[in-house]
Amino acid sequence: GSMILRWLPEDITVHNEDLEGDKRRALLRGLTEALPQILPLLYSLVEKHFVAALNEHTKQQMKLAKHHVGTVTAVLNAINAYAEWAPVTDLAKYGLIHGCGSLLSYSDFRLLACEFFKIVCQRKRPADVAVCEYDAAMSNIFQVLMNISQEFLTKSRMQPMAIDESEYEFGVCICETVVALGSSNMQCILVDGARTSHFLQQMLEYYQHYRIALHFQSLLFWLVALREPSKAKSVARVSGDTSPAGNLGSVGVSSTEKEKKGVSLFITDEIYSTLLDVSFKRMLKKSANSSSSLLELWNEELEGKSDFSNYRTKLLDLIRVIASQRPVIAAANIVQRINVVSGDANQTTKSPQDLDAMVGAQLGLETVVSAIFDGSGDYAKTDHEAKFQIHRTFEGLLQQLLSLKWTEPSLIVIHGHYLDSLGLYLRHYPDVVASVVNKLFELLTSLPITIQQQGPSNNSRQARLQICSSFIRISRAADKALLPHMKNIADTMAYLQGEGRLLRAEHDHLCEAFLIMASSSGYFAMTPFSHIFSQL
Repeated sequence: GSMILRWLPEDITVHNEDLEGDKRRALLRGLTEALPQILPLLYSLVEKHFVAALNEHTKQQMKLAKHHVGTVTAVLNAINAYAEWAPVTDLAKYGLIHGCGSLLSYSDFRLLACEFFKIVCQRKRPADVAVCEYDAAMSNIFQVLMNISQEFLTKSRMQPMAIDESEYEFGVCICETVVALGSSNMQCILVDGARTSHFLQQMLEYYQHYRIALHFQSLLFWLVALREPSKAKSVARVSGDTSPAGNLGSVGVSSTEKEKKGVSLFITDEIYSTLLDVSFKRMLKKSANSSSSLLELWNEELEGKSDFSNYRTKLLDLIRVIASQRPVIAAANIVQRINVVSGDANQTTKSPQDLDAMVGAQLGLETVVSAIFDGSGDYAKTDHEAKFQIHRTFEGLLQQLLSLKWTEPSLIVIHGHYLDSLGLYLRHYPDVVASVVNKLFELLTSLPITIQQQGPSNNSRQARLQICSSFIRISRAADKALLPHMKNIADTMAYLQGEGRLLRAEHDHLCEAFLIMASSSGYFAMTPFSHIFSQL
């Protein structure tokens, strides 16, 4: 019987060529009219056979208990078929939300029960329902999910070794469900300040979780929550809000402002900082260089190579969004991360693991600098105090980079990339451009010229070419800030070429950089330096 009750609604939600147009509408109408009989029946079946399964298990009648468990499973599958389209208010009215919530604590049923909540949470509030009844049902779901989610998070934090893979699978399902709730029905959470803070704290814990699957699900939520404040929050208009202390209403925030800002009202600087810290640490993937870590890194053997690229793109997107909203915090966090992964500045060699971490930090730096100084005009509107802090932070980093004395080719490449990552910063603060140009030439000339294509000497050859590429990237990013230094650059290029200390490929890269500088404002055609370029 449960299977028949399941198949009927599936003919509505799943494409069936034998049931089109009028027939499908007739079935939907008939099932909708029968919901007052069907839903209570499903609830009573779950309750009856669940209690029977417990009783038989207590009596050690395992075979009978198994039959009742199978019946409960079949009924849950039927309930999930109705959860896709039956009014949420009816699901609450006839006890299915309560019933499925009770089953979340039992290993035999928790995944199917969680699937019920995931389906319901993905649905948005329709326009033709009573707002209060719908929001009350979703608020009930919120409380159920927060309780079971907190139990899982607490256990995984306090007793991680006590959680097996099946429980982690359930944890991922819970996390997916909570993300769906926050993405589609945030209006039911935002009406209460304490509730919102609790929700965000749990989402932050999932983002910090050492298991990659849980972290990744939370990443999807934070991307939506921070990227599109007005859309993602789906903030309801709360008229006549009589919120208790701690609610939005109690801090004098109007419903219009809630609708405009949504979750952003509750995201503290500490949350932003934690999101950045975790994001920077997770820029790496599991490799032969990886040592035992407190974080489960992305494993290409399990998740796939192309998927890591997509995942890291999402991480960088989140970093970019945070940096555009909280530039001071982002600048401080990325510099702190660089200092951590770089370690002792006097150490001339680094382990492969350290090199990977430094490359990840460089990507983070490039993203943060791009978000803050991307030329959109937002930085010009930044208040004076914030500008001062940002300038001081990056100025301190730049001075550290200029003082480094790394000699290993792999470190020199990273060094050059750190410098060219600051290209957009140089556009706004051109006073330090000369020092950066001199440092790049210093890095270039510190590496021996090698003609061989193979062997260890090829590392130096590739590193020299990468430094020349850094000139190109800085020329594009810094724009007119390099114009006053063109003669010095041209003279240095000519000198190195005359001394036989510049290979053809390196010369071509530097010429390309020079051309980019010259073309940034028509400089090439308007100045006497055009003849210098023609001689290079």
